[in-house]
Amino acid sequence: MAAPLILTLACPDRPGITAQVTGFLFARGCNILDAQQFNDRAEAGGSDRFFMRVVFDPDGSTAEGLREDFATLASEFGMEWKMAREDRPRRTIILVSKFDHCLVDLLYRCRTGELPIEVVAIVSNHPREAAIRVDIGDIPFHHTPVTPDTKPAAEAQFRALAEQTEAELVVLARYMQVFSDEQSAHFAGRCINIHHSFLPGFKGARPYHQAHARGVKIIGATAHFVTADLDEGPIIHQDVERITHADSPEDLVRKGRDIERRVLAEAVRLFAQERVLMNGNRTVVFRG
Repeated sequence: MAAPLILTLACPDRPGITAQVTGFLFARGCNILDAQQFNDRAEAGGSDRFFMRVVFDPDGSTAEGLREDFATLASEFGMEWKMAREDRPRRTIILVSKFDHCLVDLLYRCRTGELPIEVVAIVSNHPREAAIRVDIGDIPFHHTPVTPDTKPAAEAQFRALAEQTEAELVVLARYMQVFSDEQSAHFAGRCINIHHSFLPGFKGARPYHQAHARGVKIIGATAHFVTADLDEGPIIHQDVERITHADSPEDLVRKGRDIERRVLAEAVRLFAQERVLMNGNRTVVFRG
């Protein structure tokens, strides 16, 4: 039996889109297993766009044939769309600096089958012994030092690696280098970063210590797409944890790392399962 396919689409809102999409699948003998949709209504201040995610059993139809046929319908409605196999792991590159807690968590979830990704490379601006304190198996590791003088060449080298490995997703797992505008544009919509949700209120070094000094009651983390605007890309997932007066700066660091791990992992899962659609500087996230 062929694996289920996932169809995602976005287009200007108009009557009949759902009927046309479901009718298209029905006419080809496909069985819809799950369907979600969202109208970002203009009268509510939205983008006046329609978003949809459908998981279906192709029932003998090939993905190639369905894509070819659907292209005509998509053109009629001005759709941005994608049709992907549900069971195919998304090829992923993870970038890391000296904090490897997010990397370790992603690798564990990948190995246990919790995350539908295939890690095709790990890249760091530090040597392996300084960046990673866990066995990465046979995953290729690339040490790419970055300085102001070497940054353009380092970024070009990374773009070549992404093309060579056919990477569909880039994850900045506490990677402490800022992408250039060119690099951000190149990986638009497929590069996820994790940062503290209370930034930019506490910029710079030792943010948890700054938060402790201010007596914050909540800390958190945000996973977002990378854009040229630092830490301001479309948000995919967020979470928080409550803090009390008894928590030390070290407690905040420990709790912060836990939040970062789970927020980044959830964002990667949502992306890999084709649940995240771009809506301007926002996202539509179909939970499941």
